Amino acid sequence: MELFAPLRRFGRGRVRRLATWGATALACGFVLFALLAPSDLDRLSPLAFLRVPVEGLLGVVLFIVLPTRARRGMAVLVGVALGLLTVVKIMDMGFDAVLHRPFDLVLDWPLLAPAVGYLDATAGPAGAVAAVVGAVVLALALLVLTTLSALRLTRLVTQHRLGAARAVAVLAVVWITAAIPGVRIDPDAPIASGSAAAFALDHARQVRAGLLDQDKFAAEAVVDRFRDTPGADLLTALRGKDVIVAFVESYGRDAVEDPELAPQVGAALDAGTRRLGAAGYGSRSAFLTSPTTGGGSWLAQATLLSGLWIDNQQRYRTLVSGDRLTLGGAFQRADWRSVGVVPGITYAWPEGAFFGYRSIQTAGDLGYHGPRFSYATMPDQYTLAAFERSERAKADEPLMAVIPLVSSHAPWTPTPALIDWADVGDGSIFKTMHTGDRPAEAIFTGDPTQIRADYRRSIEYSLNTLVSYVETYGDDDLVLVFLGDHQPAKIVTGEQATWDVPITIVTRDQAVLNRVAPWNWDAGLKPGSRAPVWPMDSFRDRFLTAFGP
Repeated sequence: MELFAPLRRFGRGRVRRLATWGATALACGFVLFALLAPSDLDRLSPLAFLRVPVEGLLGVVLFIVLPTRARRGMAVLVGVALGLLTVVKIMDMGFDAVLHRPFDLVLDWPLLAPAVGYLDATAGPAGAVAAVVGAVVLALALLVLTTLSALRLTRLVTQHRLGAARAVAVLAVVWITAAIPGVRIDPDAPIASGSAAAFALDHARQVRAGLLDQDKFAAEAVVDRFRDTPGADLLTALRGKDVIVAFVESYGRDAVEDPELAPQVGAALDAGTRRLGAAGYGSRSAFLTSPTTGGGSWLAQATLLSGLWIDNQQRYRTLVSGDRLTLGGAFQRADWRSVGVVPGITYAWPEGAFFGYRSIQTAGDLGYHGPRFSYATMPDQYTLAAFERSERAKADEPLMAVIPLVSSHAPWTPTPALIDWADVGDGSIFKTMHTGDRPAEAIFTGDPTQIRADYRRSIEYSLNTLVSYVETYGDDDLVLVFLGDHQPAKIVTGEQATWDVPITIVTRDQAVLNRVAPWNWDAGLKPGSRAPVWPMDSFRDRFLTAFGP
């Protein structure tokens, strides 16, 4: 037995050395990931890590010159900072994938609640809880691991000061040599990296802008040319009309211009133009620039209805706690019955009163007895049929309705089929339709071609439903305005998409179309590539002006 003792000791020593080297390599990996990882999933590749981070070189110098007592405390601070940097980068990746923008450290925390609500609706309560717990555990793990990594590398630098100094000197020469001509191994990855510092600076500027945004918004909200306009002077050119404003979820400009989507969606719109034209309807279309993209429908809806730019939750909460005149409020003041039909709302919605609706019908008020289609609580056809039965068919006064339709909400599968309106009933008929078996997260992990096809079909369904509704229930007194709320997620549009959405007005009354003639919108349901583009917050004032005295 004694003969093998030296071998066992040698083996244990080798294992310890390998474990030590492995731990050091992991520590380097965590630190380099924190310093070099991009905040955009599309740029996350091995090439992104073949760079020299100037922040890392400065950190090594700092730990070489610091006195012994200060090193450990500084290492903990650096580790925590790197952990926070990594967490924010991961949040940026998520926000960029869905909303096409980075996470705002001041204004975006309230958006996490709707994200959990989406998971609850599509993956179920257990899936939502698992996602939240997983996110918290991941964030805490990153903070712990980056701190331990910083402590380990600090000890290594302290034990090998001379070697560390020489390595820094060599890498500094490499950094300077690469920085002057801007040498790159990838268009998005310069060898001489200062991306971590730039990332932190960008978010610091963003934090400052977020803190000042409330005062900026208050100054914008003070200006309201229609605040004190009497009801008798509002919407005089629409007297006697039933006006419906329908938001088509995720109906963005790419739906009518992207080569992979536009042929089929455009064909549906062209066919709709012909069908409605045969029934005596005219239409005009253009584009609005939404304050959001990929999600945040309520921000876009609030922007259009209030005439203020609502691009974050702080602005939204400030808006709905005030007394701004909305389109719904203007119609209500002018003696229309103003209603909100919101099938996507499944909970108490006290802020709905702000929008000036005399009546609000949420999902639970619409009497639907069919299945959910993934996120959508009910098909758009049922929403419009229920509205027609409960409101328009019974109205003895002009009606104005705002209806956000939800069938084209991500994950865009499954899509219900359009049926005869007489068969809609209480929605039980939809139980015979396939309600899908793909998980909600498939929109980020599945085949992009399939996802775009799902999106296209859902948009076609919503547009065809609106056209069919007008054919079935329209009359000389109907004015329909339908528009997208925002573009879909980046998996559909790609990187360079605009934030524009189509908008269309449909009516049989030529006098109504004459009122909007100065807008120079394109004829038909499909706006052309050169159609006017307005910011969405300008629509309220333009609409009230066009149809005023």
